[in-house]
Amino acid sequence: MVDVWLPYGKTEVCARIPTRNFLGSIEPKERGGVADSRGEIENALSQPLGTKRLSEISKEGDKVAIVVDDVTRTTPSYLMVPALLDELNSVGVKDKDVSIIFGCGSHRAVELDEKEKLVGKDILHRVETISHDYKSGDHVFLGKTSFGTKVYVNKIFAEADVKILTGDINLHYYAGYGGGRKSVLPAVSGAETTQHNHAMLLHPKAATGVLEGNPVHEDMVEAAKLAKVDFVLNIVMNSRQELVRAFAGDLEQPFHEGVKLVDEMYKVPIERRADIIVVSSGGHPLDIDLFQAYKGIDNAMEATKRGGVIVLVAECPEGHGNEVFYEWMTRFDDLKRMEKEVKKRFALGGHKAYYLMKALQRVKIILVSVMPDYYAVNTFGLRTARALNDALRDAFDLAGKNAKVSAMPFGNITLPVVESAQ
Repeated sequence: MVDVWLPYGKTEVCARIPTRNFLGSIEPKERGGVADSRGEIENALSQPLGTKRLSEISKEGDKVAIVVDDVTRTTPSYLMVPALLDELNSVGVKDKDVSIIFGCGSHRAVELDEKEKLVGKDILHRVETISHDYKSGDHVFLGKTSFGTKVYVNKIFAEADVKILTGDINLHYYAGYGGGRKSVLPAVSGAETTQHNHAMLLHPKAATGVLEGNPVHEDMVEAAKLAKVDFVLNIVMNSRQELVRAFAGDLEQPFHEGVKLVDEMYKVPIERRADIIVVSSGGHPLDIDLFQAYKGIDNAMEATKRGGVIVLVAECPEGHGNEVFYEWMTRFDDLKRMEKEVKKRFALGGHKAYYLMKALQRVKIILVSVMPDYYAVNTFGLRTARALNDALRDAFDLAGKNAKVSAMPFGNITLPVVESAQ
């Protein structure tokens, strides 16, 4: 037997897999964090890619808008913002002329205590901070993309003399990657803009780790260009949330350099797909509910044969985690009907129901969690087990005693890439 430990909530659980069945673990190629995070950021700012330094772009009297990630991300904006302010102050830009915009997209506003955690208490006393409200009428129309998306963005951002984006670059399941242009659309865009863009997630190229031909990504780039972004500061982090590298410069070059590093770390080549994948979404807080934990399923699909079995290890102490997700799984029992609803009225949460139903058409999913079976089975269409090795036994019953098994301890950030044709 081979023992494989996987994160589950704030602890770990052990999968006991027969040696003859085990293909191996699929894990990120981790990089260590830098010893001096602030120094790494300052170094990136001093050597921007594709544009002049921020201190050469800005001048005294300029109104500056800095977009930072909201509470749904772990980006260390408290490291990035002070470095940006130092550079701006060095050429006479006053703190009173700087606005920090939390790029909430369609998420809720950021609370005061969350603002302190995100950017630091000192920054809150120095500059104005606001949470973007995508439902607000206080947006400026910038034009239309070639995809027909009418681009409405936050008024303070649109009217700033210098527009700066910050964020982390990571894998994203329909934009391809987070970071860069995503800090405009959806971060500071209006509801109509976001809905039209996100409805394109139905396109086959709107997938994890895909940029070329991905309409969601390309539309986001066009929107950011309409917004006339001046400067970008992006970072890449490891699974321990340590800063690995910082990239600064124009809208596109830092993003693409960061994407290369993300690919090196998180795209993991595999020789063959397995009959059974045992996957963890990474433990707490990444498996706090099914809505968050689904990311593990999405990546595990890449390593699972059609008709195979995914055993998802995710505690889900807060249940399903999203009312729209729950509502769509209750309302729709047909993928085509869901697709029509996505096109007609994209709603955050509904897209997760679409992805889960699509996954269930290709594989069987056994959930190991504390979620009540009533919801897991009757609403979300999953099989359940209370213990991991009970789930493995059920998986072998479904896939056969000779089934080959792979494990993914960090399924939320690991993208398996099959090297040979199946």
